[in-house]
Formats: sequence, structure tokens, C-alpha cells
Amino acid sequence: MKVQVLTTPGCSNCIVLEKLLDQLGITYDLIDVTEKPEYLEKYPIFTAPGLVIDGKLEFIGIPKKEDLEKKFS
Repeated sequence: MKVQVLTTPGCSNCIVLEKLLDQLGITYDLIDVTEKPEYLEKYPIFTAPGLVIDGKLEFIGIPKKEDLEKKFS
């Protein structure tokens, strides 16, 4: 399973999502969309973070911990 977190510089919500993923033991890649705008073309998020799982945008913003657990169980 490939997990990517789409972030922007200084994004406090992104840090919250990263901590949630860390708590669940999920390995992920951080993608700064200001450095890689091609990700915005593929995943048109208007607010960060975006959570991409296996090439599909699953969440925008901070998902509930229960919803994350369901995705990864």
C-alpha cells in the first residue's frame, strides 16, 4: 500500500495528519505540492492536507481517526 500526504509549507493540519498516521504505524511519503505542482493537476485539492492511498485521493483535510483506521484495516 502506497500512502502519500500532500502538504504545503507551514500547514498545521498536515502535522496533525502525520501524527495520526504515525500513531497508526502507517508509512507515508510527504509531497510538498508547492514544489511538485503536478500533484495538484492529478489531485485537485484546495486545502491541505490531502491523503492519497494507492493513487486515489481518499481524504482532504484531517480525517477522523476511526475513518483512517477503517481504511487501513
